[in-house]
Amino acid sequence: MALNINPGGWSVQTERPIATLLGSCVAVCLLDPKLRLAGMNHFLLPSRSSNKLGDEDIVLNGDYAMEVLRNAMYAKGAASGRLVAKAFGGGNIVSSINMAIGERNAEFAREWLDREGIPLVASDFGGAWSRKVILDPSTGDAFCRRNPINRPDVQAMVKAESEYEKSLIVARPAAPSQGKKIELF
Repeated sequence: MALNINPGGWSVQTERPIATLLGSCVAVCLLDPKLRLAGMNHFLLPSRSSNKLGDEDIVLNGDYAMEVLRNAMYAKGAASGRLVAKAFGGGNIVSSINMAIGERNAEFAREWLDREGIPLVASDFGGAWSRKVILDPSTGDAFCRRNPINRPDVQAMVKAESEYEKSLIVARPAAPSQGKKIELF
């Protein structure tokens, strides 16, 4: 049975498959073929620098998700020269808001991988559908099934993403300062 990850989640495995359901989110799979080690993340927004989110939402951002996944792969013995990537998602499933989150997520994933010198060997981005992705660490195979957005399970995801996108448009009031802010990295 596959380990399911949700937005903000990630996992590195050697035997157990990893799965996720995507809308405008993106999942990047990193693989070290020599070790048969694979990891997957699931992020909702490309970067923390351009949004108004609080620290509690940092795990939903691509810049955080990519760093955590890569570092977890290294911690299990992966070598940077052997890493390859497969990436999925970035669909345009919320038509009521035109923030192009899916497109921005896909662009972020490509740029991050290129900057880090990790070849993107397979991808499926964009379109008006959700995706179910399963990654098999033992073979390195990733399976992607496109789902029409009129399915009930996909409609629930569309509603949740739409509500989250609307919350991003509304500026949050600044929290009162309690002294110097410390940022952990």
